Amino acid sequence: MNIAEIIPQENYVLYVKSEEGEVGLFDITPFLESDAFFPLKNRAEFEKIHNGRYFVEWECGADLSADTIQARWQLLGGINAQQGVPGDALQQASLASGRP
Repeated sequence: MNIAEIIPQENYVLYVKSEEGEVGLFDITPFLESDAFFPLKNRAEFEKIHNGRYFVEWECGADLSADTIQARWQLLGGINAQQGVPGDALQQASLASGRP
């Protein structure tokens, strides 16, 4: 998978759109206790993300491969995913996961 778009959302979730047109959400919460990802608990640091197409990387040095994202993301379907509406995507994922 190649990452076309990555947008930080609330609750440490990334909105991800692949170059193939798939859209999904990736929750980085499970990674936040590791030393590399710990700085991302600061919202300002979480927002400093770079799209490397095959990976995403934060200014603090934490990174995730596109393969890791693809293996664990929650795919979104329907019109909202096709239109690429991150706000609606986040709301869908929150409802599906039971998180506010």
